[in-house]
Amino acid sequence: MRNGRTGKQSDSTKSDRWMSLAIRYLARRDRTAAQVEQFLLRKGAEPAQTQQTIGRLSDLRYLNDGAYAARWIVTRLDRRPMGRERLEAELLLQGVPEAVAGRAIREALRDLDEDTLAHRALAVMRRTGRQLTPAQSVRLLRQRGFEEETIDRMLGDRMRHEECDR
Repeated sequence: MRNGRTGKQSDSTKSDRWMSLAIRYLARRDRTAAQVEQFLLRKGAEPAQTQQTIGRLSDLRYLNDGAYAARWIVTRLDRRPMGRERLEAELLLQGVPEAVAGRAIREALRDLDEDTLAHRALAVMRRTGRQLTPAQSVRLLRQRGFEEETIDRMLGDRMRHEECDR
């Protein structure tokens, strides 16, 4: 609705516009509050409008970074198993607050240890038909954020030193 004299949109119309835009953005796929915030700012929303919209979306349970992180971890570990550090780094890059990411990781991995995750990461590569050398296995596990102690247990010191000799 427009104000007849100034031709400007009313505050409620602007608010509805940002809400509608954000809901369409969320309909495509799950997002974090930070991702929605950046989207709205890129579209021209004022910071106050953005915060109001995010608050409304959170109240309506369209946005929940904790639930997002939990779902994302399950999906990520099914497709591409990785260590805790890498999981946390990727969640932080998506705008999940550090405390929320840490809590979601602890909860999702409470029954899984690093060795199990490392075994899964190597098994996924084997399922694709690739045979990894010990050096490639070490590199893969490092890239996936596994701790050196875990890599040592998975592949043994002998294989790790073989990588250094190449």
